[in-house]
Amino acid sequence: QVQLVESGGGLVQAGGSLSLSCAASGRTSSVYVMGWFRQAPGKEREFVAAIKWSSGTTFYSNSVKGRFTISRDNAKNTVSLQMNSLKPEDTAVYYCAGGLRPAVYSRAGEYSYWGQGTQVTVSS
Repeated sequence: QVQLVESGGGLVQAGGSLSLSCAASGRTSSVYVMGWFRQAPGKEREFVAAIKWSSGTTFYSNSVKGRFTISRDNAKNTVSLQMNSLKPEDTAVYYCAGGLRPAVYSRAGEYSYWGQGTQVTVSS
């Protein structure tokens, strides 16, 4: 099993920045890719970004590309999401997820482990 704990959410004005962190523990060596997803009220969970643990290769949704940066620290077993130029439509609960070998990195159902989520609210 792998446990994931997110931190760093909060309230920020539009145009501002926030950084989220996800600490992984347990059998982290089994995780192939880490992802960030978000879910706004009344909407489905949406892919944000993903990163391969070993190579650091990154993937982004079109809606955040150029504004968000995902990174990992293998020694600390943490994954971060730096969010810049935030917009009100970025408001959501953000979830960290771990995938063993997802076929499609943007598909939430492909991930086996999930954190509890952290709220990000962007005011206009």
